[in-house]
Amino acid sequence: MIALSLAEIAAVVGGQTHDIPDPSVQVTGPVVRDSREVVPGSLFAAFVGERVDGHDFAPQVIEAGAVAVLASRPVGLPAIVVEDVQAALGALARHVVRRLGATLVALTGSAGKTSTKDLIAQVLRHKAPTVFTPGSLNNEIGLPLTALSATEETQFLVLEMGARGIGHIRYLTGLTPPKIGLVLNVGTAHIGEFGGREQIAEAKGEIVEGLPQDGAAILNADDPLVRAMAPRTKAKVVLFGESAEADVRAENVRLTDSGQPSFRLHTPSGASDVTMRLYGEHHVSNALAAAAVAHELGMSAEEIALALSEAGTLSRWRMEVTERPDGVTIVNDAYNANPESMRAALRALAAMGKGRRTWAVLGKMAELGDEALAEHDAVGRLAVRLNVSKLVAVGGIEASWLQLGAYNEGSWGEESVHVSDAQAAIDLLRSELRPGDVVLVKASRSVGLESVAQALLEAGAEGEVAAR
Repeated sequence: MIALSLAEIAAVVGGQTHDIPDPSVQVTGPVVRDSREVVPGSLFAAFVGERVDGHDFAPQVIEAGAVAVLASRPVGLPAIVVEDVQAALGALARHVVRRLGATLVALTGSAGKTSTKDLIAQVLRHKAPTVFTPGSLNNEIGLPLTALSATEETQFLVLEMGARGIGHIRYLTGLTPPKIGLVLNVGTAHIGEFGGREQIAEAKGEIVEGLPQDGAAILNADDPLVRAMAPRTKAKVVLFGESAEADVRAENVRLTDSGQPSFRLHTPSGASDVTMRLYGEHHVSNALAAAAVAHELGMSAEEIALALSEAGTLSRWRMEVTERPDGVTIVNDAYNANPESMRAALRALAAMGKGRRTWAVLGKMAELGDEALAEHDAVGRLAVRLNVSKLVAVGGIEASWLQLGAYNEGSWGEESVHVSDAQAAIDLLRSELRPGDVVLVKASRSVGLESVAQALLEAGAEGEVAAR
């Protein structure tokens, strides 16, 4: 964070200093909410959770070098006490962002937010110092923490914004007002909470409403609900996609033999070829979104294409591709799942597995409400249509819907199986995998299928799978 004294911070957040001998002492390190992340000069934000009270860690964090605790009650150690720690964190982020003068880029969408945010950050880092949301810390706590990690050298701040209801993104843009706002897509993720895709579009579109007139709204030309957001902003509208009407578009899209996308990138200032290190055709849209942002910030088509071709995976468990010594390829995409990302991952598996035996180890997609049965059934059917060799549906009723969809689509019988939990899936795969197989692991985060991918990687390292 930019250096601020405890007195300045208390004034910004409307707090009272307690047990602080010298209010002129500065916070020079990051603002953190996890006591394990404290370094000398930090400010520790104490949140009260269901099981853990951050105030209890005050002695530990002060000993580790924290300058003070941002707290909702006195802790007997240096603290700035406020009524609401979350609101105070937001106020501090808003103050720091105003002081910085960095260009803020905010993005949202139903699928692909984190992958696209990582791409944007990797491209913009070729131009200037860039700070971006780590992982998926895109809510009312994670976003301020990211903004507060910027320093005086930061020129670009890339912020992922999530929403679980109307007004959420409006709140986040109020804390960190973007100059560039990007909407990737409107899908069915969290549709059970929103009630419909139109309501999701209403919420996602909040990101462009507050953009300044000299800003830019980057919208997906291939998604009608996103494209329809154009009248909601006074900023310049830039379209990306494969549509001929897109300002930033892709032509000659194809997948390499290993399933990595290649295409000709067209921007208003020129064209250049891209071959990505990431896997799956769905990354083309993500790359075009990143390219549109970078073009608006002054990068040439050649610079953007080079950066996109070099970009890798920064966030864990998102299409992480690892080949074991025996030739089995594990695709760990277990961080989260919704119908759109599930379909994209299955298509990537099919592309990667040409001439090889493919396994789709799939689990529940959460928060789909009344659409849950139909969406799980559709994913199971798609696995058959893509000629995935084996479907392993893991978990409860939703997994049974996955298997039923596969069975009804192609009478798979032995080609699909429903197992009770992750350990059952591990046991099955350990006994049946053959060298050269490709395994996709994907489900909503609550299912915990990353344990399957990890166990299979460990088994390969230990040489458990013999050639069959």
